[in-house]
Amino acid sequence: MFGLIGHLTSLEHAQSVANELGYPEYADRGLDFWCSAPPQIVDNITVTSITGQKIEGRYVESCFLPEMLATRRIKAATRKILNAMAHAQKNGINITALGGFSSIIFETFNLQQIKQIRNLKLEFERFTTGNTHTAYILCRQVEEAAPKLGIELSKATVAVCGATGDIGSAVCRWLNVKTNVAELLLIARDKQRLQDLQSELGRGKIMNMEEALPLADIVVWVASMPKGVEIDPKTLKQPCLLIDGGYPKNLATQVKHPEVYVLNGGIVEHSLDIEWKIMKIVNMDVPGRQLFACFAESMLLEFEKLYTNFSWGRNQITVEKMEQIGEISVKHGFRPLMMSF
Repeated sequence: MFGLIGHLTSLEHAQSVANELGYPEYADRGLDFWCSAPPQIVDNITVTSITGQKIEGRYVESCFLPEMLATRRIKAATRKILNAMAHAQKNGINITALGGFSSIIFETFNLQQIKQIRNLKLEFERFTTGNTHTAYILCRQVEEAAPKLGIELSKATVAVCGATGDIGSAVCRWLNVKTNVAELLLIARDKQRLQDLQSELGRGKIMNMEEALPLADIVVWVASMPKGVEIDPKTLKQPCLLIDGGYPKNLATQVKHPEVYVLNGGIVEHSLDIEWKIMKIVNMDVPGRQLFACFAESMLLEFEKLYTNFSWGRNQITVEKMEQIGEISVKHGFRPLMMSF
């Protein structure tokens, strides 16, 4: 059995869907209440591969909300993720993906040092961040969408915002090795990590966002949007492909211009309908078929009986691992989300 640990996009969102998730008593409660709310399994899932294989899964609502980080309630945020992991393990789930902020919180606050949750010893090999599959899907979206807009990768400049993160650095490695992208622009806050990545790649220009975006034919956004920062679409190239790999997805509402094409990044479509309700609750356009690539990673590992943390730690994702998960993804009927240009 596979598991998905997720969370909702805001307190307002959580309150509005509490009835659908099966805990109506949460609907009119504030952030303090959500800080103390326990994790719950709120969805049973059945996925069928194009090979005919069928697997079962569970969705674990962590009750984490992004406002907990925004208000510096770090203990509440970390407790949410650890308790959700313990809940998944106690329910016999073999491999569970840490979706959305779950994996970021786990890595940022080094939760691997906390092995004991009450009377349960966490078995970390039961969990995966899903970042390898997400990075693979983002790269395939670059490769497949660019030609549809008349953008030749061999002549294109690609800016990666969040280049030193786990997913961002993996995207850079793939684009560097597996494509003939003309120019890579590396954008992140930590200058030392940027220099280390540049050294590893053997190329790439380190630039700030304001300098880089007007030069880019393609922007892969895998960073959190800094408060108060807005992107003026008139300063971007035309055409420009903007792949929004963040969560929640918000670039499409912010960047509106007929020649700037915003694609929801890190999303896959399955060839067959998935029996679940959770993707409707998180407002996926085609909830029976579309899902986050990180969630799909745990499904793929369950299909293959690879009960291991396939994606783990920071900057450990190799091109070889991306190729491996990519082959499994295609085998079982997943493909990158595209848009009709």
